[in-house]
Amino acid sequence: MIAIIGLSGFVLLLFLVPLALLFTAFWIWMLVDAIQNKGLTDGEKVGWILAIVFLHFLGALLYFFIGRPKRTTPLTAT
Repeated sequence: MIAIIGLSGFVLLLFLVPLALLFTAFWIWMLVDAIQNKGLTDGEKVGWILAIVFLHFLGALLYFFIGRPKRTTPLTAT
């Protein structure tokens, strides 16, 4: 396989495939979080879902840093 795509292509493939899988997993996580988020009003929820769907990774990043409500109760240690 290395002879077909070359060593540089193989290294690029080894780097890009896991990165693409991580981006996709993050995108799905943010989409599910926006759908299930009880801290958002219905209008905010629809807006964030549309932003995540149409802006893809950028929308997911924006939601992660701006859209997710902050935790109001501290976590308890178990």
